[in-house]
Amino acid sequence: MIVSHNELVSVVNKAFLGMRRSCGEADVIANMVAGLQIVGLNGIGHFNNAAQFLTAEKDSPVDIFITNEGGLVVDLHGCSLACHLPVVIDYALEKMVGKKHLTIELKNCHNRWLAYNELVKLAAKGLACKAQWNNGSSPQNTLYILNQGCVSPELFLSDHLDLAGRTLHDMTIQLSVKNFDIAGYSAGYTKHIKSSSLNNAQRDTWYEGISVDEGEWEVLKRTATALLVENSEQSVKGAGELV
Repeated sequence: MIVSHNELVSVVNKAFLGMRRSCGEADVIANMVAGLQIVGLNGIGHFNNAAQFLTAEKDSPVDIFITNEGGLVVDLHGCSLACHLPVVIDYALEKMVGKKHLTIELKNCHNRWLAYNELVKLAAKGLACKAQWNNGSSPQNTLYILNQGCVSPELFLSDHLDLAGRTLHDMTIQLSVKNFDIAGYSAGYTKHIKSSSLNNAQRDTWYEGISVDEGEWEVLKRTATALLVENSEQSVKGAGELV
């Protein structure tokens, strides 16, 4: 089925607001989901997966450490990357002033596909970006490279697990003022999603609307409705209680 960009952003916005979390901005997360969905990478499905756990996750700022080499290590304590990545990226950009390269090691995080749209924004700031993470399920290894001036990244997938210095719940992001060697870094990956394919999908979406899986869309709408109703009922009960 087809939905509009405004419709998708509105429903995700409501779903996240209903969770009443302190960390994470609903409009930013809604655009993270939409950005992934419009290039055909199942943003709604990734958000639905995240929504199952968001209300139970720790809702506090992440811990950020600076390494001896000037890189950042960020412990998300098992929380969704969607709630914290924009703040981490802003902090990283401040620390990168005067540098040519910066590495961000995200530890104990989930929903890493939702980083897609935030990383795309870096190209407009004149930076190249390389991100890599492992999954417990197939594809097990994902490589994201977005060089300067590009609208969409080159994505590489592999079923080969690469746990050198990482766990299944980590993600490494490298920012640079120089472009990354795509051919060199992607050697050994078995599947390539070209940036041109993502660009075409995005272009088609603006003309034809956003294609969504009907089942995933219904799950998303139920999340938005259920949490709003639940919160409304709690508000009514709270307003009627005697002090």
